[in-house]
Amino acid sequence: MSNRKKRSITPRLLGRLLDEHARPMALLARQWCDSPDDIVQEALVKLVQQKTPPDNAVAWLYRVVRNLAISAARRDRRRQRREASVARMRQGWFMPSDGDRLDARAAAEAMRALPVEQREVIVARIWGGLTFEEIAQVMDCSSSAAHRRYRAGLSALRETLGAPCSENASTKTQTPSRERSRR
Repeated sequence: MSNRKKRSITPRLLGRLLDEHARPMALLARQWCDSPDDIVQEALVKLVQQKTPPDNAVAWLYRVVRNLAISAARRDRRRQRREASVARMRQGWFMPSDGDRLDARAAAEAMRALPVEQREVIVARIWGGLTFEEIAQVMDCSSSAAHRRYRAGLSALRETLGAPCSENASTKTQTPSRERSRR
């Protein structure tokens, strides 16, 4: 064991550090990231967690704040790149056709205006490719209730948009036995 006297971060010292240095440390963190107060708080928590406090707690805090802020900025840039990449890979809800063009913004607004139950069924059916039986399991309802919600949602979309919705979307993922029974 060393002859060095064990020091600790007392509540009084922590309060003084917070009062005197929180704002300047947040300003330092703001140079790199959008959540400087979170960074300062995380640095203070790290200081309290130290088994042996640093000799110069103020300098140590500024260094930790700077490093945490730089790491947060890198993390945010990676997240933004990933999100942008996924957004580019994902197809929009509404693909433009060569014939009648559907205004994607109006269609998205019309979808948002639908009751949640109808919107969920339409998304699950058209974009998820689920059968009404599968949708019923997901939404904890009967398959006939899922079908009614789907039809009501499509009807509301037709009325709102003043354009027909493709009937192919309603039959393209039906089970083979159902397709045969419709013929």
